Amino acid sequence: MIVGLDRINELAKLQKTIGLTDAEKEEQSVLRENYLKQIRGQVLDSFSGMTVVDPLGNDVTPEKLKRDQELGNI
Repeated sequence: MIVGLDRINELAKLQKTIGLTDAEKEEQSVLRENYLKQIRGQVLDSFSGMTVVDPLGNDVTPEKLKRDQELGNI
């Protein structure tokens, strides 16, 4: 579960109906940025263990991905 998603949705509904105060707009901005960081982290975690294999069973993982995996950059 993504932290803060309920509050993001709540603020979005408020924005559509009655509008947001300046404080709520700032909170929404911070929550959205945190949400994007979480999503990016999940994607990078998925790539960290990825291996690309062609139909013949050969490892064709791009060299850059292999290098990043070895260095722990992903």
